[in-house]
Amino acid sequence: MLDPRRLLCASALLLSAAAFAQSNTCEPTASVPLERQLRQLTLDLLGRPPTIAEYRAAVAKGSISQADIQELMGREEFYGRMKTYHRALFRSNVTATVYNNGDFRVLDTTDGARPLESRGNPSVALRGRNGQGCDHFIPQDDCKNATLQQDPQMEGAAAAKQCRDLNGVPLPVSVDYDTTIFACTALTGATSCSGAVTAGLLEDKYLNFCDMRRVGANLAPFKCVPDPAKPATLVLTQEVLDANGRVTAFAYPTPPAGAIYTQLDKCSLTLGLRSGVRGSYAPARGCIQREGWVMADAPFWDTSGAPQVAACAIEAQQRAVNPATMTSCEAGGFMNDRSCGCGLNFRRCESGNQSVHNARIAAINEEPLLIADSVLRRDEDYFTILSTRRSFINGPLSAFYRGNQGIGVLSISLPVEKDVIPAIPYTADPAQFTEYIRGENASGVLTTPSFLYRFPTFRARVAEFYEAFLCKSFVPPADAIAPNPEDGCNRENNLAKRCGCNYCHATIEPTGAHWGRYGERNAQFLAPEIFPKYDAKCRDCALAGNVSCDGECGNYVMQAYDGDGANSLGLLKTYLYRTPEEEPNIVGGPKLLVERMLQTGDLERCSVKRVWREFTGRPMSVQEEELYLQPMVEGFVKDGHNLKALIQHVVTSDAYRRID
Repeated sequence: MLDPRRLLCASALLLSAAAFAQSNTCEPTASVPLERQLRQLTLDLLGRPPTIAEYRAAVAKGSISQADIQELMGREEFYGRMKTYHRALFRSNVTATVYNNGDFRVLDTTDGARPLESRGNPSVALRGRNGQGCDHFIPQDDCKNATLQQDPQMEGAAAAKQCRDLNGVPLPVSVDYDTTIFACTALTGATSCSGAVTAGLLEDKYLNFCDMRRVGANLAPFKCVPDPAKPATLVLTQEVLDANGRVTAFAYPTPPAGAIYTQLDKCSLTLGLRSGVRGSYAPARGCIQREGWVMADAPFWDTSGAPQVAACAIEAQQRAVNPATMTSCEAGGFMNDRSCGCGLNFRRCESGNQSVHNARIAAINEEPLLIADSVLRRDEDYFTILSTRRSFINGPLSAFYRGNQGIGVLSISLPVEKDVIPAIPYTADPAQFTEYIRGENASGVLTTPSFLYRFPTFRARVAEFYEAFLCKSFVPPADAIAPNPEDGCNRENNLAKRCGCNYCHATIEPTGAHWGRYGERNAQFLAPEIFPKYDAKCRDCALAGNVSCDGECGNYVMQAYDGDGANSLGLLKTYLYRTPEEEPNIVGGPKLLVERMLQTGDLERCSVKRVWREFTGRPMSVQEEELYLQPMVEGFVKDGHNLKALIQHVVTSDAYRRID
């Protein structure tokens, strides 16, 4: 049952905040039983009810003092409780934000030499079809071994095979017809293609289209012809014969324009050239052309202790560039290039069970929480969480940065020079983080990969900053007037000026400029020495119609949609539509934004409101704002923005102790 004195005091507060402020007749502290006060404090500060021993100690003492509350806030349980608070505040979870379709994973295999292999979408460019790995039974550099040859009728003499090209790039060692294009029928009763011809199971003219395929661990002959059940292949009715009367291709007799297939040739080990470029290979259409396996240095995530593992010959390569085209292997397209591979210790790839990806995401999610935790433990100015260069790193993140890992999945700039990043083995305990200092551009949680990926555009970053740290949101004013659809202002590309949009974007756009040196949908810092404000090469590409500049100018204005755009070709996108007054925001970054917001008092007011809501379970009422907000803000400032002191003010307030 509620104490009637507390009901009276609560009613008095609702009737008149001013009268309550002037009256001292209600004494909420005395009206709250000690046991309940202790339970309330431990639940809110530690996230659990008191123990019997804690109850007995409080009863024996007869009261809960300020020192007792401070002692509670020194416990590990309190810091764990506050990590939960900050996880919700920062929305620190990029699990669904970082897209990873598995193309860069290498998986364990279960037959033959059991090599590690990739079987994602890049398998189309490497082997001819999605989901295909290498040949698990043929060592790459023993490809001339006649006892291992599978299809001499397609491949030619074993001794004439080439295991690698002149640059050492692995070539196919076996070939199969693609069953998504060809219909393959088992030649039951024969153990070889020549045996199938002898037994009358296969016409000699179709010998080139006899395919020795694996059935379990054994090879068996199959006759493969263009699939008659599919419209695109049933029209390939013309048989092209060689001098021996054997079919070498199936053709479309009178193909119309746009036909999917006009001819399917017999499969072989010979690769085509992609776009005719030497050293840029493409599998033959309708053929799955597999390379063999090799022994490679063990992956960085391997804990078995074995120095080497079996791996597909393509994935085992360690090149930095394609030796023929000089295309970089350090970009996301490395998996589609037969010459690249996963790099030393498979640093460019991931484990097939997702353990590497999950470990990186977990570390990225934890980093901002550790930054806030360190500020809280040191009793520092709370808003240091928005400006500090201090951060934390564990094994998966250290290996990621120092080893240039995760290419194609995560796009994150080095937080500081590589040699300064703590060297922690990937296999170290992932729960152990080491403190270090990031580069000059770092600004607390606002420049962590977690924040940048979780809020992928500068507008999303502004909205989160305003909501989380200023307790404000962007909505048009109540008296906003919808613009006339005929008004030319609706076609304004600058949202800060567009009719209707300018209610919010007049603030969002210049504020977003503080993240102008950070890429969107990634966590890249666009350093001025690498990404100058203006790039003449990008301008020239844009004028020539090459709007991607071969992938080099994605951060620059490459197309014009208005006069400003036409005059800004080759300009870093973040400078488009910026006024001279806004450009310093780009240079100053998020740290400058924090400095400016500290001059307004909004950061302090929002923090008081958030802490109040967290520990009372509800937002401040109008009366409570009149009574408590300004005094608590002033106390927060006086205490040097000490969050523990603010929490203590809230949990020792009359309003808190009045909560039922």
